[in-house]
Amino acid sequence: MNETIALENRYVLQTYNRPNFVVTGGEGVWLTTADGGRYLDGGSGIAVNALGHGHPLVLDALKKAMHAPIHLSNLYHNAPMAHLARDLCESCFADRVFFANSGSEANEGAFKFARKYARVILNRTDKTGIVAFSGSFHGRSMGAVAATATEKYRAPFEPVMPGVTFAEFNNIESARAAITDRTCAVIVEPVQGEGGVTPAAGEFLTALRRRCDETGALLIFDEVQCGVGRTGSLWAHQQYGVEPDIMTAAKPLAGGLPMGAILMTQAVADAIQPGDHGSTFAGGPFVSTVARAVFGELSRPEFLADVRRRSDYLAQKLNRLAEKSPLIATVRGRGMMWGLVSTVPAADVVSAARNHRLLILSAGANVVRLLPPLIISESEIDLLVEKLSLALADVG
Repeated sequence: MNETIALENRYVLQTYNRPNFVVTGGEGVWLTTADGGRYLDGGSGIAVNALGHGHPLVLDALKKAMHAPIHLSNLYHNAPMAHLARDLCESCFADRVFFANSGSEANEGAFKFARKYARVILNRTDKTGIVAFSGSFHGRSMGAVAATATEKYRAPFEPVMPGVTFAEFNNIESARAAITDRTCAVIVEPVQGEGGVTPAAGEFLTALRRRCDETGALLIFDEVQCGVGRTGSLWAHQQYGVEPDIMTAAKPLAGGLPMGAILMTQAVADAIQPGDHGSTFAGGPFVSTVARAVFGELSRPEFLADVRRRSDYLAQKLNRLAEKSPLIATVRGRGMMWGLVSTVPAADVVSAARNHRLLILSAGANVVRLLPPLIISESEIDLLVEKLSLALADVG
C-alpha cells in the first residue's frame, strides 16, 4: 500500500487529494482496501457505479465484449454502437446520438452543435452566445469550464471560451433577461450536482423552454450526473415534462468504462455534416457492448420502480437525521442523489465519515453529497445513515 501511494505521489500529477489507502476490490456497495479495510461506498465513483461493484451483469457483458474488436475507430460501422444508439434514442426525445468519452466532451460537442445549428439552420453568424447558471458544473475542458459558474474551476485558466453569460439558477426573470436573440444555447442541469445537489423548479425549466422557443436558442439539458436512473426516472427531465433539443449524458452509461453521449433532435442533427466533429475512441464495440447491457438494466421499469422505493426510504432516513442533528440545515435532492447543507465544512464531515468506513462526497464548501449505488438495499441505507450520524457527532 505504501509503495503505491509513494509511486503516485512521485509520478502522478497531483490534482487530487486522495485519502491514505489503496482500493483493491469491491462487491455490491462495498469497497475493500489493501490494509484490509471495508468501506460502504456512498459516492459510486462520483455517480458512475450505478450497479455497484462486481455486478454479474457487468462482468458478463465484459466477457462478451472481449470477443469483439477492442477498437475499430469511427471509420467503420460496428453493431454494438448502432444498437446502443437505437436504445438511447428510443428512451427519450432524441432522434440522433453522438458518442463521446466523458461528460465534459459531451458538453463541448453540444456547444459546437448549437453554434453550427445557428449558423446553418438559422443563417445567423452572430448568434453564438451561451447561457449557463449559478451553481453550474459542466466539466473541466476549456469550453465546458467556461460554462461552469464556480470561479475556482474557471478563473485560473482564463481566458476560456468566450460568449458565456451566467444567470441565476431557478430565477425565471434572470434567465429571461440573459437569453437574447443572440443566444444560441442555454445549458442547465435538471438537478445540479457539483453545485450543491439542487433540483430545478418545474416552472423554471418550463420558462427556459418557452424563452428558448421565443429566441431560437437550443435548450441543452446536462444529465451527466443526474441522468440514467439516478433521480428515480431514466432521465431526470422526464419528471418535469419538459423536453430539450440536446441532452448530454455520461457517468453511469458504460458501467465504469469511459463513455459520454450527446442526444439531439433531428433538427439539430440536420446542421451537422461529416467532418464537423469526431472522436477516435468514442462508441467503440467493446465499450458499447458493456454500455448496452448496463443501460438495458438501468432503464427497466421494474429496476427504476425499486430505485424510487428505496429512494423514498433514504429520504425519510435523512430527514429524520436532520431533525436530530444541529449540523444539518437542509436536506435536498431526488432519487439517489442527495445533498445535506451543513453548518460545518463539508470536507470535515467527509473526512470523519471515512473514519467510520463510509465514503461520501462534498458539493461545494458546505454540502455533503450522497450518491450511493442504485442497488443499495434498505439495510445498507440504514448502515449508511448510522455511519453518517456518527461522523456528524464526531465533527460536532
